[in-house]
Amino acid sequence: MDEINSLMQGFGVALTLPNLGFMMVGLLLGILIGVLPGLGGANGVAILLPLTFSMNPTSAIIMLSCIYWGALFGGAITSILFNIPGEPWSVATTFDGYPMAQQGRAAEALTAAFTSSFVGALFAVLAITFLAPLLAKFALEFGPPEFFAVQMLTFCSFVGMSKEPPMKTLAAMMLGFALAAVGMDTVTGQLRMTFGFTEMLKGFDFLIAVIGLFGIGEILTTMEEGLAFKGKSARINFRIVWQTWGQLFQYWRTFIRSVLIGCWMGITPGGATPASFMGYGMARRAAKDKDSFGKGNVEGVVAPETAAHAAGTAALLPMLTLGIPGSPTAAVLLGGLLIWGLQPGPLLFVEQKDFVWGLIASMYLGNIVGLFVVLTTVPWWAAILRIPFPVIAPVIIFICAVGAYTVHSSITDVVMMLVFGVLGYLFKKLRYPLAPLVLALVLGDMAESSFRQSMLMSQGNVNIFYANWLVGGLMAVAIFLLFLPAWGALKDLLRKRETNAHLHQ
Repeated sequence: MDEINSLMQGFGVALTLPNLGFMMVGLLLGILIGVLPGLGGANGVAILLPLTFSMNPTSAIIMLSCIYWGALFGGAITSILFNIPGEPWSVATTFDGYPMAQQGRAAEALTAAFTSSFVGALFAVLAITFLAPLLAKFALEFGPPEFFAVQMLTFCSFVGMSKEPPMKTLAAMMLGFALAAVGMDTVTGQLRMTFGFTEMLKGFDFLIAVIGLFGIGEILTTMEEGLAFKGKSARINFRIVWQTWGQLFQYWRTFIRSVLIGCWMGITPGGATPASFMGYGMARRAAKDKDSFGKGNVEGVVAPETAAHAAGTAALLPMLTLGIPGSPTAAVLLGGLLIWGLQPGPLLFVEQKDFVWGLIASMYLGNIVGLFVVLTTVPWWAAILRIPFPVIAPVIIFICAVGAYTVHSSITDVVMMLVFGVLGYLFKKLRYPLAPLVLALVLGDMAESSFRQSMLMSQGNVNIFYANWLVGGLMAVAIFLLFLPAWGALKDLLRKRETNAHLHQ
């Protein structure tokens, strides 16, 4: 009942006229960002974050979170109509969505995708509503060792659970830690890796790095690929919507399975992209007509969209309660909260109750309004993709430059943004993951502070990280996940040796 009462107060905050206006602006911008390949939820939030500095934190976070919901919805439009994933997690949607469009069923595919997105996000928001306060109360008992153990678990989860090669994930994370360490040491006042440049005393601004890595890096990659838009058109009417909704009830098992997969992958930092592929794979494995997948099966649209949106939304649960982002976009939102002077974590639910519950209420409203906006405006967004990409790309780069400049009103920041853009481009070309780098850049300082405070408490004795069942359990799981890929590689090697030995015999 406490959670429901707090949520009602949150709706009172979110339903004010200015916040409703910011919600609608955020949704429209988000859908546009989701539709345009080369951008995405994390990129859009990062680029537009500087525009919110003059707003109050509640209105700002409502607008930014609605940009995220809009981007989640928008990614399906390009996947289904143009066979171009607007977002990484929309790749699995193309497998059956685009064949449906080619068969003249584009409206049915889009309705199924948007409805699945709505269902996945709705159940994830319900999980946040009822689990976040419990997790926050539990986390109030945390000290520096426990927080370091949670942060260690987050870093190791990216190594153990990521689909990327473990060594590449570790390399990206180490670079993120190195970048986070640049500047003045907050404890001793010593300078670290500034190389005599006064501009580097403050270290690398997280926001500048993210705009460059995601925005500029993606645009450079897309320009090199020479992207051209050729796709199907679609117009959704209420008859198609009702018919599709009637058909979707038979896939209730797929919805439940994909929601569970998505929420798990969002809370543990698996991410929306692996969740979408896992949801698709599980749906195909459980289906009676496996051969119809990849040829226009609507269940092949429902499963990845539900899982991806549940994961993308659930990633905000550890960010709000523990200060641990479960996705790149959650990491950008975490950076925004820190800029506004809000410290994500268990105390946020005590000290900033209106802010937290206003945000959660806006998740419900943004999800509902977003569904109706995309259902009624699909032709407009599809028309945007008729604009040649060489026209769109310079506009996006200009917006990135303006966003970077407004952070500190400094041309140096624009130059740094371009440097990070080239780094993001190189990461894409070399197939290195960006998410671990961003995570280390955001959490590097916090993890270092927690570790040093723990060492001061124990007078340099590392046994403090195994002093009780909670911190010891977290560290044990973290170490298990860190060495999980090595264990898998060792098993594969032994299996190959056994196979070779049998062949020789």
